[in-house]
Amino acid sequence: MDASPKLTPRQQDIMALILRTIETTGAPPTRAEIATEFGFRSHNAAEEHLRALARKGVIELVGGTSRGIRLKSDILRSLRPGTTDSADAASPDTMSVPLVGRVAAGSPILAQEHIERSYTIEPHLFTRRPDYLLKVRGMSMRDAGILDGDLLAVQRSARAQAGQIVVARLGDEVTVKRLRHGSAGIELHPENPDFPVIHVQPDDPDFCIEGLAVGLIRNSPML
Repeated sequence: MDASPKLTPRQQDIMALILRTIETTGAPPTRAEIATEFGFRSHNAAEEHLRALARKGVIELVGGTSRGIRLKSDILRSLRPGTTDSADAASPDTMSVPLVGRVAAGSPILAQEHIERSYTIEPHLFTRRPDYLLKVRGMSMRDAGILDGDLLAVQRSARAQAGQIVVARLGDEVTVKRLRHGSAGIELHPENPDFPVIHVQPDDPDFCIEGLAVGLIRNSPML
């Protein structure tokens, strides 16, 4: 794939909307939201533009979910921990981001023992700079286009606004959910009706926000 595929002005506008929506909500827009933003008469027009972007290799479309849009990058390359090969080093146009594995209870999410490996990525894929990647486990965020095995790009933050997709720690577990505020306290909402809402008291010592979702990278056999 061409590293810099040529997009039409309309395609550039749609990509900007996708990135902006991911920045503000942690998930890509729906076809309906794209159609409304650009005044398309039907959702099919939005779908046609998305398929054109997919053919150019800048996104991947995932069936079965209204937010099934994933960013793609053919330059995503794994770096083995401790490598000194200059060919694998991040260039000025790329950045090295650690992939976090299982997180031990009570220890920082970026503790060295949690880092499985690092990846070089193109910063322009994200409107906010990610601090780490987290491999998604399970399908609780399916309807936000976040699927099992995906790599979620996360910016470290202890604060989040209602509606944002967050990485939260609940005792021994780290989970990805959408943050809401309910009458009884904090609510962590899945994007899949098969999973329950998690209710948290604001003063719960076992709860904290670890970061904000700022993008998603398609997992592939090369990973």
